[in-house]
Amino acid sequence: MTHIDFRDQISRNKTKSFFLLATILLFLIALGYAISLAFDPGYFFIIMIIAILFSILYIWIGYYNSDKIAIKSVGAKEIKRNDYPVYWDLVEGLTLASGLPMPKLYVMQDSQINAFASGRNPKKAVICVTTGALQKLNRRELEGVLAHELGHVGNYDIRYMTLAAVLVGMISIISEIFLRSLWFKGGDSDNSKLQIIALIVGIALAILAPLVVMLVQLSISRKREYSADATAVKFTRYPAGLIGALKKIQGDHAPRDKKVSKAIAPLFFANPLKNAFSTHPPLEKRIQTLEKM
Repeated sequence: MTHIDFRDQISRNKTKSFFLLATILLFLIALGYAISLAFDPGYFFIIMIIAILFSILYIWIGYYNSDKIAIKSVGAKEIKRNDYPVYWDLVEGLTLASGLPMPKLYVMQDSQINAFASGRNPKKAVICVTTGALQKLNRRELEGVLAHELGHVGNYDIRYMTLAAVLVGMISIISEIFLRSLWFKGGDSDNSKLQIIALIVGIALAILAPLVVMLVQLSISRKREYSADATAVKFTRYPAGLIGALKKIQGDHAPRDKKVSKAIAPLFFANPLKNAFSTHPPLEKRIQTLEKM
């Protein structure tokens, strides 16, 4: 079995995330260039202003209130040391080892094993675990899960995914405005061959870009999960704890007590939704990667 150093895993996944984010940006530039050739450049400038304003306003509200929105949506309750001393002590020990500030701790009523972290930076971070995780995981397994969530906090994953969401939102808005504007443009016999080609390319990009960049965004999210797993090993120096937790999730068929929205599903330790376009890598692959560390 080939050994994987957790440092290499973290560095490699950060690099891949960067290039995937650059891919989204390139799609935005290509779409904008095609529209500027097909129409007057000033028209594209107006579209860009509208797209930037709408996407940034929407994401800004979510970004600066991400912790409150996530906690409220699942009905989680804040806890103190006396409520769940093992949970509290594990997080406190991990923050001392990692140099991160102590986050606010929450518990949500759900029999499934899961957890999530949120907050725009380490000082505003929150960690929430399900009652199922507290009941079914042993101390080392729970420590692995909590270290994974602190990994997201330390890696600024909320900020990174917010940037990706802004770019994806801009592309979706620009594509929608461009396609709708074609109804009002009508035929124009004065169009040059270059404009006609640009128009065809622009239409193709406007149709395909939102789907492609959504898939790229999902890929970024999966890379961040691998990075958080590797960071958990860095914090605990004990991959077996995280492996044990993932294996228990594989065999855990408890019904979901709490409905989770698609908006916050990417925050969770394990995907709480069963869908084809998953924001998380398969549990089997995460386990295989951790077993090589």
